[in-house]
Amino acid sequence: MTKAVFTHGSTMRHVVVMTTASATGLLAMFGVDMVDMYFLTLLGEQELAAAVGFAGTLMFFMVSVSIGLQIALGALVARSEGAYRRDLAGRFCSSALLFNATLSTVLSVIAWFNLRSLLQLLGASGVTLDYATSYASIVLPSMPIVMLGMSMAAGVRAVGDARRSMWATVTGSLVNGALDPLFIFTFGWGLEGAALASVVARVVLLAVAWHALHRIHDLPRWVTLREFVEDLRPIMTIAGPAMLTNLATPIGGSFVLRTMSQFGDSAVAGAAIVGRITPVAFAAIFALSGAVGPIVGQNAGAGLYHRVRATLASAVLFNVVYISLVWLLLWNCAELIVNAFSASDMAADLIRFYCNFLVGVFVFNGMLFVANATFNNLHRPQWATGFNFGRAMLGTIPAVYLGAQWYGARGVMAGEAVGALLFGLLAMVSAFALVRRLERQHLPVEPSPAPAVVEREPPV
Repeated sequence: MTKAVFTHGSTMRHVVVMTTASATGLLAMFGVDMVDMYFLTLLGEQELAAAVGFAGTLMFFMVSVSIGLQIALGALVARSEGAYRRDLAGRFCSSALLFNATLSTVLSVIAWFNLRSLLQLLGASGVTLDYATSYASIVLPSMPIVMLGMSMAAGVRAVGDARRSMWATVTGSLVNGALDPLFIFTFGWGLEGAALASVVARVVLLAVAWHALHRIHDLPRWVTLREFVEDLRPIMTIAGPAMLTNLATPIGGSFVLRTMSQFGDSAVAGAAIVGRITPVAFAAIFALSGAVGPIVGQNAGAGLYHRVRATLASAVLFNVVYISLVWLLLWNCAELIVNAFSASDMAADLIRFYCNFLVGVFVFNGMLFVANATFNNLHRPQWATGFNFGRAMLGTIPAVYLGAQWYGARGVMAGEAVGALLFGLLAMVSAFALVRRLERQHLPVEPSPAPAVVEREPPV
């Protein structure tokens, strides 16, 4: 019998501890991506940075699907933990991992046979298309590995072990960072070397995450075919809308990239560099949604809605304070970033514009992330889908289109930033309203709509 660690103690402390641990892992992972880009800019070909931008956008589609499955795994495991059902948590963990592995393999095979066409659809052409195809053809076969490793790390987080979840991503990133200069420069493999370093790092991530999940927490267990089929319903109840939710972001991002490509490789390179800076700068905000999910899930499973509400308030405060500090930092480091990446012309202009004027708008993305994590853990994943697609279709795409027409490449970047403003606010208001409604009903959120099982009394 286990103790649901998030149902006691300060919610702000839980938010900070979980976010910090998760952010450390994400910072290491995103930091290596940024270092990748830095090393490639040293090779002196602007097309290399643009190629990684195109390939990265394609990969993000697949990662977004995986994130939806991770959300389902994390929500089901966390709610089972909150209801003191470790046996059910292990069953859901195993079924979700099996489904994730199968789906990610199928998607990778489909993308492999349509790789060049997909990159062209994003706007890649000429030498840039050749580079992007070469890079993606090496990285793509490893996508099931990283998607499964990330899912295992989500399972470790869901039982409250943020530290070991963090070390899975940190270890993989350290391996990637160590191999990058060796493969790119020492062996002279260039772009292909960066791709190979990423593949090795993903294998390491998977190994460390599996050790934490299986050897430390003994979470997965053997499931029968009947159990797996039965579990597909609760998994897809969350994962289906969650995958659609996360696909909204790369759909909007692909429109942004294709629109930006009409302004040339320099503009795409600038956007790609910003795309590597953003995850590093906002690693804690990206981690915040993953950190809030298990806290909300465990407290909702225990029927402690006052703590769910307190968790949301703590997350919003963390979001605002953190982004304010990052904005101040990037404002003062704009020229340093431009020089570090040897950016020139339009690429340099876009980097300065982003650091000086657009960073603060990310606070609304943070609100959307937290709200979506709440929806996914309170049996309302379709709400997250609606808000994310609303941001992409009604926010980002129209704003980017009009921005490109009126203000060129700067307008594209500004449109992407402001597209989240309205939907971030609406989503957060809706999250608080949902918690208040569930609290008035005095009903705990059940671990899942899975088959009936014998209940256990929680420990006194």
